[in-house]
Amino acid sequence: MREIILDTETTGLDPASGDRIVEIAGIELFNRFPTNRSFHIYINPERPMSPDAEKVHGLTDLFLADKPRFAEHVEAFLSFVADATLVIHNASFDVGFINAELARTGHQPLRFERVVDTLALARRKHPGAPNSLDALCARYGIDNSNRVKHGALLDAELLAEVYIELTEGRQSGLAFEVVGVADGSSLDAAYRPAPQRPVPLVSPVSEEDRAGHAAFIVTLGEKAIWREYLDMRAVSTQAPQREAALA
Repeated sequence: MREIILDTETTGLDPASGDRIVEIAGIELFNRFPTNRSFHIYINPERPMSPDAEKVHGLTDLFLADKPRFAEHVEAFLSFVADATLVIHNASFDVGFINAELARTGHQPLRFERVVDTLALARRKHPGAPNSLDALCARYGIDNSNRVKHGALLDAELLAEVYIELTEGRQSGLAFEVVGVADGSSLDAAYRPAPQRPVPLVSPVSEEDRAGHAAFIVTLGEKAIWREYLDMRAVSTQAPQREAALA
């Protein structure tokens, strides 16, 4: 399964008021493992940076002045994400900004159905606890000491580690699957039975071993618990056979 861990930095909080993306980064995972493929660009937002946003990520108007516009990278961005699942922390924020940029360039918006919001995952898993990216790094022992300022690429890298922990680590594929039942509903704890061998294995227990075991059970008396599971008539017939064989 291909997933993209995605993060953005912006000029402010509201794309509807004209705030724009200034940095976007994606980290590719395949079956929860990083593939070393990534996407990262700085963007000239074509508008001034708000002071509050600059305090968060440290990106200035001067630094961004010579960077390309979003329109110059939109095709490369869409090619990178393709049809992968998008994993985003506080997804409504980033998706709102990305879709505003896509609208400006005449592209279709990202569908929210393809998005996994790690903030929502964390709130379900740790209700009532702090679930910011920094708090989750602390909870899972992930080193975020380099995160002096927010940055899309660093935050995506940290979020990739957090996401793996939130989804029970890289062995998440070993969890029981939810399967349908006859009435169309599902069972939360259902699992698929182990496949059966087309040809059963030959038992290593010989007929002599079986007869010896049966003879032993006879010696246990009438109250032996084995009598609840075995046909004692078969036991009583096998025991004399065993004794005769050993005579």
